[in-house]
Amino acid sequence: MYVDLHEHPELSYQETRTASIVAERLASAGYVVHTGIGGTGVAGVLSNGAGPRVLLRADMDALPVTEDTGLPYASTVRTTTADGVESGVMHACGHDVHVTALLGAADVLAQGRSRWSGTLVVVFQPAEELGTGARAMVDDGLYDVVPRPDIVLGQHVAPVAAGLLGVHGGPAFAGTDILGIRMIGRGGHGSRPEATVDPVVMAASTVMRLQTIVSREVAAGESAVVTVGTLQAGTKENIIADDARLGVNIRSFDEAVRTRVLAAVERIVHAEADAAGAPQPPEIVPGESFPPLVNDPTETERTRGALAAHFGAERVIDPGPVSGSEDVGVLATAAGAPIVYWLLGGWDPAAFFAAQRAGTTDRDIPSNHSPRFAPVPHPTLETGVTALVVAALDRLAAPGTV
Repeated sequence: MYVDLHEHPELSYQETRTASIVAERLASAGYVVHTGIGGTGVAGVLSNGAGPRVLLRADMDALPVTEDTGLPYASTVRTTTADGVESGVMHACGHDVHVTALLGAADVLAQGRSRWSGTLVVVFQPAEELGTGARAMVDDGLYDVVPRPDIVLGQHVAPVAAGLLGVHGGPAFAGTDILGIRMIGRGGHGSRPEATVDPVVMAASTVMRLQTIVSREVAAGESAVVTVGTLQAGTKENIIADDARLGVNIRSFDEAVRTRVLAAVERIVHAEADAAGAPQPPEIVPGESFPPLVNDPTETERTRGALAAHFGAERVIDPGPVSGSEDVGVLATAAGAPIVYWLLGGWDPAAFFAAQRAGTTDRDIPSNHSPRFAPVPHPTLETGVTALVVAALDRLAAPGTV
């Protein structure tokens, strides 16, 4: 199944094939299945007597990335993005791992119903990469068709050694804000720059100045990331364009830091436009935004203990806060429930530990969203299935104890 899903990735809100496979597998395992929630989302409910309500979640969408892993089952799917760019489609963030592991856990827990009592809810979510899929499912009535959980559990594959699990209480994944910025100049002939206001120079100055926010406006004990991920301007070498467009991504763990960084971005963008003599103020359009994922400290320690008891304490590490972002926390917040969300190691252990010893993990171990991101199926899947089962059974009641 993992190989099949990897070969057939689907972009956000287009996960129809994946959703169909999920729904069929859940139904065959005895779950009551609800489809089309928030677009392509799927939820399964397995009621097994009185007891706690536990929600396990996986995300399904892939990315517009052209795969370069060299795997025999590499994706060859192609797409044209909304802005007209030709691209491959790839599970470059490992959501195929997440779907496979949760389906495996759903099977195991269904087959072992004599071992637990309560209600199990499994959610397969669209559009995590847009940061909108969890909210779309909630707004489309997820908790009208499935019971509100007492706890939300889940995992995300990461470029660390397969077989390891990373559990961190408190702020665990950063919140994110996307900004679309348009710097407005005055175009003209490349031979007469004095008759223009060059938006490329304006944008270049803005990009460099934005890099000072974290280094000069965020305290050493705080954390933030400001990335200019896209910069687009012009059509020909001897034409000065009318405008330039920047795509900015901001990550933060604290609301006060987030507010300060967003204000600094706005201040800098307007100041650089003023300094360049721009004929019009710049345009700043907010895009996707979702809050930090905060693991409940008490519940996280309980889950850490259950995982350590099963796998051994040496295989359950604390990775600290992760600067990547996740919208799974929306499912917990909407239900008024705590969340515990951990990292699942997915990289070849020999390669990972060799790079770690050499101090070259940043260079030699591709990260999520890289075209070379290639989790090893084994023991990643076995660990992922087992971790979900162990964490769920730790919450579900033993028969006869309710």
